[in-house]
Amino acid sequence: MDTGVMEYSDLSDFLRKRREALQPEDVGMPRGRRRRTPGLRREEVAALASMSADYYSRLEGGRGPQPSVEMLGAIARALRLTLEERDHLFLLAGHGTPPRTTRACHVDPGMLRIMDRLHDTPAMLLNRCGEVLAQTPAHVAFAGELTNFEGMERSEVYRWFAHPESRALYMEPELSTHSRLQVSMLRTVATIDGPKSYAASLVRALQKLSPEFREIWDAHEVVSAHSRTKRFRHPVVGELELYCELIDNRDEQQTLIVFTATPGSESAEKLELLAVLGSQTLDPAR
Repeated sequence: MDTGVMEYSDLSDFLRKRREALQPEDVGMPRGRRRRTPGLRREEVAALASMSADYYSRLEGGRGPQPSVEMLGAIARALRLTLEERDHLFLLAGHGTPPRTTRACHVDPGMLRIMDRLHDTPAMLLNRCGEVLAQTPAHVAFAGELTNFEGMERSEVYRWFAHPESRALYMEPELSTHSRLQVSMLRTVATIDGPKSYAASLVRALQKLSPEFREIWDAHEVVSAHSRTKRFRHPVVGELELYCELIDNRDEQQTLIVFTATPGSESAEKLELLAVLGSQTLDPAR
């Protein structure tokens, strides 16, 4: 429950100390030669949280308006807060302890540190319902920005069946295989979480919306594993054959997916080009 009361002094002190405890290297930023500020600068935290430097400065200075839940989540991610620290941030900002659905979107700082070191490699972090929580710049160039959707569209499985254009990167036979895998993974989560869960609501929505989903769901097929080697067709660099590695964080129930190519291959050269292009690459997911 929201308390509606911000602890301005404590919030300001907490934000400042968490900012000063971080070094540029901790968030994948270059240190530079003339850095005198302990830890990160305010404008660097603001950039990591995708908000204006003025807004963050006023908030840390104890004179800003009450931030939204979304703003707090972005700040928690920028400051690499643990789940407990994130809950404390919400309390100080007058929002109370985040609900379970909000906590499920918290990115473990350890996972973020791994991603900071993969800036030139396509990698994304997913929660149990297929929502993309974070992407490396190279993954944005590869698959487009996938963290700014709202509602059920935040779920990759929902977009896969509700918006077939989201499949543009995949080549056959990846399309049919990925459809079956998506349904099987959602079935597992919905079974564990129960009929009143968010996963179950995704199932009900897709059963009404997609005949393809309904057909695969009714087949009750359990797919045990995915193919590690996948083929894609990118609108800028063309065809890619990539190796897909999964790293599970069982405590947070999140999965880091990393895409690599055989060294010296044509696909490896194309990934290097995507890393250079960065987030300016045409968004193929839209």
